[in-house]
Amino acid sequence: MRSPLLNKLSLICGRRLPVSWLVLCFTSVLVLIAVFGSSFPKSFDYVTVTPVPEIYSNYRRLKEQTAVDYFQLRTVSSGAGRQGELGLCGKERENYVPCYNVTANVLLGFKDGEEFDRHCEVSSQGKFCLVRPPKDYKIPLRWPAGRDVIWTGNVKITKDQFLSSGSITKRMMLLEENQIAFHSQDGLIFDGVKDYSRQIAEMMGLGSDSEFFQAGVRTVLDIGCGFGSFGAHLVSLKLTALCVAAYEATGSQVQIALERGLPAMIGNFISRQLPYPSLSFDMVHCAQCGIVWDKKEGMFLIEFDRLLKPGGYFVITSPISKPPGRATSSKKRSMLTPLAQFTEKICWSLIAQQDETFIWQKTANLMFLEYSKNNEVPLCKEGYDTPYYQTLMPCIIGASSKRWIPIQNKSSSPDLSSVELEVHGNPEDFFEDLQVWKLALKNYWSLLTPLIFSDHPKRPGDEDPLPPFNMVRNVMDMNAHYGGLNAAFLEEMKSVWVMNVVPVRARNTLPLILDRGFPGVFHDWCEPFPTYPRTYDLLHANGLLSHLTSERCSLVELFVEMDRILRPE
Repeated sequence: MRSPLLNKLSLICGRRLPVSWLVLCFTSVLVLIAVFGSSFPKSFDYVTVTPVPEIYSNYRRLKEQTAVDYFQLRTVSSGAGRQGELGLCGKERENYVPCYNVTANVLLGFKDGEEFDRHCEVSSQGKFCLVRPPKDYKIPLRWPAGRDVIWTGNVKITKDQFLSSGSITKRMMLLEENQIAFHSQDGLIFDGVKDYSRQIAEMMGLGSDSEFFQAGVRTVLDIGCGFGSFGAHLVSLKLTALCVAAYEATGSQVQIALERGLPAMIGNFISRQLPYPSLSFDMVHCAQCGIVWDKKEGMFLIEFDRLLKPGGYFVITSPISKPPGRATSSKKRSMLTPLAQFTEKICWSLIAQQDETFIWQKTANLMFLEYSKNNEVPLCKEGYDTPYYQTLMPCIIGASSKRWIPIQNKSSSPDLSSVELEVHGNPEDFFEDLQVWKLALKNYWSLLTPLIFSDHPKRPGDEDPLPPFNMVRNVMDMNAHYGGLNAAFLEEMKSVWVMNVVPVRARNTLPLILDRGFPGVFHDWCEPFPTYPRTYDLLHANGLLSHLTSERCSLVELFVEMDRILRPE
């Protein structure tokens, strides 16, 4: 039996509804949505976007969701008129990094290293344009080949700069006509990276560097990382090594490390904290990092103490040429004297010294609190931890934090224990998030395969080959939540690392992400991200727009920045 409504409609339209009438109705509904959507520009601010993504099983549903996203974007842009097509930036901006204008910073009075710091507040974008790739740019090789061979045209380093450099790392690399090859023995020190890593492990009392993980070392912050050779070796050991180095106009450590497909970002802590929460890394490594330790009354070492977990290690290597022994020993003393003084003040222990490598260990003993009360370095106030480019603080984090867990007490399993999960909130939400992203990743991978491997994208069918494990090298998750996408990549054994970004206006889940052993960072998406152009293969932005509620956030500016970060194709 038919409903009374259908009976009435059949009287008006005949026994059968015309197809054209149904199409007209559907079109009218879409028009109404568009009209009312543009009438309420602020409505998006109050929409709560669920972290659970839609799972698309076919292209029809994907097209339907695209239509919904279109109306959502119109709402965010406050009904602004249609933007004209943006032009390309000039050749001088091929390696442009916003917020790092050294010349302008010097003119404004920044000095003593602060001119190399990030200053978005004084950086002017001017007219929007799209950063173009260099003329000789080539798509990077896929892993694992791309980790050891890069195209010289993709990075800003000339052959003359390369050949004239006195750096051991650069000299050990092989420069060909249009490639730079990094070999397994591209020495960070004279004996090579593998020997150097093994030396550090033995100094820590381990049999080999393969035991780092069992000793609690899973995440390493590599300060001034050269071109990523040490980090590349740690990655082969299934550890997470994040390279952080200051901005450089040419020959950048960060740019070349990212071109190799290794985790890296621009960072400087001359005057401000790095954008990571306290108690986040198991080891801080500093080889030839050029830090003058007796400046700013030990503030640089205090920043490392903030970042290190209890029981974590600080490794410093400063290769010194051997000829005159007296000069060598005096240089060593000049470096060690301030380090010895400051490490004693913050209760670090020098556990080993061999050649030019020294290893200190941060205390995990709660008794240090009593000692610190009478020391020159006070404890930070309880609840202090807002490290988004805040001024360096002359205080150390106390053991009142729930995350004060010595690295030696952590489970040897790659997964967090139930006790560790409870520190961060509801474990049920965490596991639900992981299951959602495991399913989502399978859909993403099947959708990406024909886009990447076919000139004519189509729905993947049974005849299509399985997606390769190394289809993309790195992903930036712009709103990482619990890091579930990162975990899904690992479970599916994809050769990918993820930069997990937690927006400053979102719930602070970055400590959980870092405790899981994933790379991560705080960031305000109303500002440019501290990386070089063309450094990520894929951007993932689930639920990001709901955090852009500030009036100073520009949607156009965000998409121009995303275009700068993405590699061609």
